[in-house]
Amino acid sequence: MASTAAAADLGPGDDYKGLVCLFLQGGNDSFNMLVPNHKDAYGDYAQTRDDLALPRENLLPIASEGQAFSEFGIHPSMPRLQELYNNKDLAFVANVGTLIRPIEDRDEYNNNGGLRPSGLFSHSDQQIHWQTSMPQIKGASPGGWGGRTADLLQSMNENAQVSMNISLSGVNVFQAGNEVFSYISGVEGGTEMVDYTDPFAKAAVDSALELDYKNLFTSTFAQNTRRFIDSSILFNNAIEDKDISVQPDVISGLTNRMKMIARTIAAHEGLNHKRQTFFVRSDGWDHHNEVLNAQERMLRDIDVAVKFFKEAMDEIGMSDKVVLFTASDFGRTLTSNGRGSDHAWGGNQFVLGGPVNGGRIFGGYPPLNLDNSLMLNRGRIIPTTSVDEYGSELARWLGVSGGEMDTVFPNIQNFYDPALITHPLGFLSSQ
Repeated sequence: MASTAAAADLGPGDDYKGLVCLFLQGGNDSFNMLVPNHKDAYGDYAQTRDDLALPRENLLPIASEGQAFSEFGIHPSMPRLQELYNNKDLAFVANVGTLIRPIEDRDEYNNNGGLRPSGLFSHSDQQIHWQTSMPQIKGASPGGWGGRTADLLQSMNENAQVSMNISLSGVNVFQAGNEVFSYISGVEGGTEMVDYTDPFAKAAVDSALELDYKNLFTSTFAQNTRRFIDSSILFNNAIEDKDISVQPDVISGLTNRMKMIARTIAAHEGLNHKRQTFFVRSDGWDHHNEVLNAQERMLRDIDVAVKFFKEAMDEIGMSDKVVLFTASDFGRTLTSNGRGSDHAWGGNQFVLGGPVNGGRIFGGYPPLNLDNSLMLNRGRIIPTTSVDEYGSELARWLGVSGGEMDTVFPNIQNFYDPALITHPLGFLSSQ
């Protein structure tokens, strides 16, 4: 009923929208991705980061209104992101993290442990909490906010036989709903269990799956296998003639996966999809050692892949209908461990797409001096923007109504009233 009502609110004439989650797994050291470039603020950054600080003269300068100062810098390996930012195609969201409710400062954190997310600073817990936005729950996942969004919006995809949630990185929590789960694709398309061009193989598999099994487990397995085969055939047929001619500056595993996402978006009509979500993971961000050298290489990979994805969306005419956003386990300690940085909390993310109010940093970029009230031990920063605020603005743009927002984000009322506020941060246009 909720799904039908949410779709009815949007009306039958609404256009396609797609949401792409780029998950930097391991915890990106994002205060070296987005750095203060104001003289005094950079001085605090350099003193706190010590041997992890980037030279000020190497930063790629950008400006933003709405912060305590206007001068910022992007990591020197990301000139394409600087270009996208300056062209107002991309925005940053500062100091985002998992929260049950706002935590004002270090004293409140120390005096009320019940406010803290469970498993704070743990990879496995924080990866799940980012994807579920239910950080009070430890252990078994309650499903992801992308999956709950799809549960509400799936009826917009009338007669679709392939899930609107498509993953290029295997099974994930983000896209797990009560009714909608992810369809797994490789860089060349969906995996077919059998070569259906071979009539003998096809006949053998079909006859086995069409038997009337009395065992419930066997029967369910056969039904799911049948659906998997049919979905893979339909998916591969839909993307078969959808190619992307633009080429990335450097080909990588990530650019190949972004290309498949672009092909799938181009095939959305053949899939009967008016709403899609995508999940792609970039691994290896747990830089306890050699963070500077590792980030130089890995942020360059992200830079190339994101610019390529933007050019692919331009090619197929879908830039205004697709939003890409980043997520990561957590930020990292601003202080050095002598070799790299360790697990922390708040961190910086970016969003890309035509609906994005680009060329600006949203949320509050925090002071980076160690004695400020948001700073915990070893330079761990308390988030000032919650995953709920960040994710709910994306879900609202995709089509979730204010009345259903607490179904997707159960803690949302702790941060704002979605019946009164539609865009809590403002990084997306209201259209």
